[in-house]
Amino acid sequence: MNRSQGITVLGATGSIGVNTLDVVACHPGRYHVVALTAHRQVDKLFAQCLQFRPLLAVVADASAASQLQQRLRDAACPTEVAYGEAALEVAATLPEADMVMAAIVGAAGLRPTLAAARLGKRILLANKESLVVAGELFMRTVRDSGAELLPVDSEHNALFQALPAAYDGNLDRNGIEQLILTASGGPFRQRDAASLRHVTPDDACNHPNWVMGRKISVDSATLMNKGLEVIEAHWLFNAPADRIDVVVHPQSVIHSMVRYKDGSVLAQLGSPDMRTPIAYAMGWPERIAAPVKALDFLALSGLTFEAPDLQRFPCLRLAFDALRAGGAASAVLNAANEIAVEAFLQQRIAFLDIPNLVERALQTQDLSACHELEALLQRDADTRRQVQAWVAA
Repeated sequence: MNRSQGITVLGATGSIGVNTLDVVACHPGRYHVVALTAHRQVDKLFAQCLQFRPLLAVVADASAASQLQQRLRDAACPTEVAYGEAALEVAATLPEADMVMAAIVGAAGLRPTLAAARLGKRILLANKESLVVAGELFMRTVRDSGAELLPVDSEHNALFQALPAAYDGNLDRNGIEQLILTASGGPFRQRDAASLRHVTPDDACNHPNWVMGRKISVDSATLMNKGLEVIEAHWLFNAPADRIDVVVHPQSVIHSMVRYKDGSVLAQLGSPDMRTPIAYAMGWPERIAAPVKALDFLALSGLTFEAPDLQRFPCLRLAFDALRAGGAASAVLNAANEIAVEAFLQQRIAFLDIPNLVERALQTQDLSACHELEALLQRDADTRRQVQAWVAA
C-alpha cells in the first residue's frame, strides 16, 4: 500500500463510527479521514474533527452546524461544516474518499450510501437498511457502477469470510447448502412471555455481549435485527429464504457459518468486537491489525446453540414473511419497525406492541414492488405516517 486511502464515515458518532475511527487511528499512514457525519452530537463530532482533521463535517441542521463551525474556528481546525440530507450525499461522494463507511442507522442512510455506490466507491456496509429497503435497486447500482460492497455487520462479514474467495452468487455451483446466521438471543432470551409486557427501554438496551446504539439494541431484543440481517444476507449472497437459517448462540463467539453440501461447516470465530469486521472490510483483501482482544479458547466455558423462539419473538418470523412476500414488503417492515422502536424508546408503547404494529403494517400497507428510489421512499413515508397514527390513537 503506497498511498494513504481516504475514508468518509457516515454516522461517525455512533458505535460503528467510533470503532471505525479506532481502526483508522491504528494505521495513520494507511488511512486518513475525508469526511465525518453525525446527527446532533456536536461535542463528540467536534472532538473527532480535532483528532482526524477531515475536509468536511456534516450535521443534521443549521443550528448544530453553526455551533460546530464556530467551535472549529476557535480551535483553528480547518474542517468545513455543512448540514442536511444533501450534505450527506456530498460527504459520501467526495472524490478524495476511496471508501465510505455506511453506518447511519435506519433508512436515513439509504440516499448517501446509494450515492457512493453510483460512483463506484468501496462501500463498507453497516447500514443494513439500505438493502432491506432497496435491495434490488442497491445491488443493481453496485453491479452497474463496479462499486465494491463489503459487509460490516459481524454476521455477514463472517459469511463473507467463510464463503469461497471467488463466490459468484450461485449457492449450488459453489457447493453451498445453507447460510447460518447466529444470534445472541438478546437480553430477554430466558425471560418468560408474560414478563416481556413490562420491560423498559433500559432493560431492552442492556445487551449481554455487544455495545450498540439504542435502536439496534431494541432490535436485538425483539430479534428484528436478526430478521433484517436475513433480508440483507438474501441480497448480499443471492440466497433464498429457505437457504438461510438462524440459530441462537448466546456466547457470540461464532459469528456465522456456511454449511456445504459435503457436510463441512465453515465458521468464523472471534471476540464480540466490531473492530474485527471493520478492519477486515477496510483492509480487504489484506488483513490488517485491529485493537481487539484475542479470543482465549481456554477461557470459554462452552459454545451452545438453540432454536429461536418465534412465539416470544415474532419479529424474526415477520422478517422471513416479508422476504418471501417480496415487492415492497421489506421496506414496509423496516419503516413500521423504526417508528415502533422509536415510540417504545419514548415510552409511548409497550415492548410487545412493536411486533404487533409491524404485523399490522404488513397486513394493511401496499406491498407491491417499487423499482425506483423515489417510489420506495414514498412507500416508506406512507408506512411511517400510518404507524405514527396508530401509536397516537
